[in-house]
Amino acid sequence: MTTATQAYSYASPSTLVNGRLGLSTSGGRALSGPALAPRFFSGLVTQAAPAAAALLGVADVALTRYHKPRPGWTRDPVVTCGGDRLRFESFSACGGVYARLDLLGGALDGEVFDRGTTNVDVNGPLREALARVGARDPLHLGVGADELTVTTLDGAVVEKKVPLPERWLRGFAEVQVIAAGMDLRAELPGMSAVRFLRALPKRATADLWVSPAGRDLRIGDRPTAGSVCLSGVGRLATLLPLLRFAKSLKVYGPAEPGGAVSSAWELELPGMRYTLALSPERWRGFSGEGAVLADLATEEAGADADVVGMLLNFEPEVEMGLLADRAGLSIARVRAALTQLGVAGRVGYDLAEAAHFHRELPYDREHVRNLNPRLSAARSLVETGAVELAGDYARVRTGGGVREVGMADGSCTCQWWWDHRGSRGPCKHVLAARIAARAVADVAR
Repeated sequence: MTTATQAYSYASPSTLVNGRLGLSTSGGRALSGPALAPRFFSGLVTQAAPAAAALLGVADVALTRYHKPRPGWTRDPVVTCGGDRLRFESFSACGGVYARLDLLGGALDGEVFDRGTTNVDVNGPLREALARVGARDPLHLGVGADELTVTTLDGAVVEKKVPLPERWLRGFAEVQVIAAGMDLRAELPGMSAVRFLRALPKRATADLWVSPAGRDLRIGDRPTAGSVCLSGVGRLATLLPLLRFAKSLKVYGPAEPGGAVSSAWELELPGMRYTLALSPERWRGFSGEGAVLADLATEEAGADADVVGMLLNFEPEVEMGLLADRAGLSIARVRAALTQLGVAGRVGYDLAEAAHFHRELPYDREHVRNLNPRLSAARSLVETGAVELAGDYARVRTGGGVREVGMADGSCTCQWWWDHRGSRGPCKHVLAARIAARAVADVAR
C-alpha cells in the first residue's frame, strides 16, 4: 500500500492554560475557501469535564494500533465546524477503529466565525492538561490560531511530518457506507451501560456477541437473533473513562448480522456524543471492506458527485430529499454520488441523526484516484473485452483462467469470492460483469 506524506504546519502548539483551550489548526477548507490556519469557533464549553475526556478519547484512538500494537504512530484528529456543532474525528493506526466526538449546540456557547474542516494539533502536554480537567473547571475553547494563549519561545512554526496511509482515507469512505446500513439494536440507560461495559471480559482480544435482554445486554459467543458483533473487546477501551458522564449507550449493527460484521457504540454525554465504529474483526481494517464499490461502479456516479459536491455547504445534516430536488437527481443517484464524495473524505454519516454530514479531508485528487484497485481492475477487464455476457451469467477471462459470474447473486468462481462470499464487497470479476451489463443496457435504450 502506498503512503502519502503531508506536512502539518502549526503557528504554535495547541495549549490549555488557565481554562483556555486553544486548538491550533493547519490547512483545510472553509466556506470562505482554502485556509492555512482557519479559525472556526470561540466560546465556552458548558460541560468541560466530559468534553475534555472525550476529546482525549478521540486523540487516543488516533495514537493506537489495536491489532499488533507498536509505538511510533502519530496522527492529529480532524475537526469540522458545521455551524451548530463541532465534530472531532480520528482513525486508529490499524484502520479498524473510527472515533468521533460531536460537541452539540447544548455544549457550546460562543461565536462561529466560519464553517469547514481542518486538522488540530493534539500534543503530549495538551493531552496531560486535558486529563486534569475537572467537573467545575471552566473551559474556553478556541478552534483557530487567534485563541492560542502560549506560543513557541522562538516564534517558529511547529511542523509534523505525518504519514497518511491511503487506507486511512479509504476507511473513512467505507465507514460512512457501512454505518448507513446499520440499525439501532439496543439502548441502555446510564447505569445499565456502566454495568454492561464494566462486565465485559478483561481480555482485550476477546470476540463475542451481545444481544438485548430487557434493559440490559446479554453476552454470548455466537450470533443470535438481534445480536451485535463485538470483535476485540479492548477496542472499546476509550469508552471506559467516559462512563461517569454517560447518559445512555446506543448499539448499532446491520439488520441481518450473519457472521462477523461491523458495529457502532455511541455514548450519549451531556450536550455531546462519543461514537466508536469497529471493523468486523480485530485484524481487519475498514479500508478493505469494499462497501463503496457497488456505488462507485456506476458510470454516472462521478458526474453526479460533481453536481452534488457543489451543493454541499458543511451542513451538519445532509437532507437527501432536498439534495435530490436541488440536483435534479433520484435518491439512488444522490446516494451513489455521496459515496463517491465519501471516497474523497467529503462526507461522513451520523448514526444518531441517520443522516450524512459534509466535511473535507486534506487529500488531493491525485491520491484519491487509485484508492480502489478492485474497481480499477474491473474497468480494465471491460476495456480489454474480457467480459462475455450470457443472460443470468457472465464469463470473465483473466490471466488465471475464466471466471463464471452469477449476475443475480453476485457470486463468482474466483478465490476471492470463495474466501469472503460477498462479505467484503464484490470481486473485480463481478464488478466487471455489472459494468459491462450496464453498458449494454445503456446502448439498448
